[in-house]
Amino acid sequence: MASDDFDSDDEKEGGTATKDRAKVEKARRFKVLFHNDDYTTMEFVILVLMKFFFKTQTEAAQIMLSVHHKGHGVAGIYPRDIAETKVHKVMDFAKENGMPLLVTAEPE
Repeated sequence: MASDDFDSDDEKEGGTATKDRAKVEKARRFKVLFHNDDYTTMEFVILVLMKFFFKTQTEAAQIMLSVHHKGHGVAGIYPRDIAETKVHKVMDFAKENGMPLLVTAEPE
């Protein structure tokens, strides 16, 4: 290693030479949320959860009920780019099918 990689003041004073390291932050993850509305059918929400989030019928039904009763439900947690891609694909699919479904991504 080159001597300029170490803290030269500590070296001169008999201290321990240390190398500065950049802190690596863990990539932020995002929740994909389904929001309740008065028009999108429960069946459509279940279909979307199975098609785009690979949920089983039972898992999709549980998330759909959370959306229906609590106003929102978490479909999954992903890195930002994947979460945003899923939001766009689902919103496009909903629009193509005449559903006003609202899906968003927010930091975990």
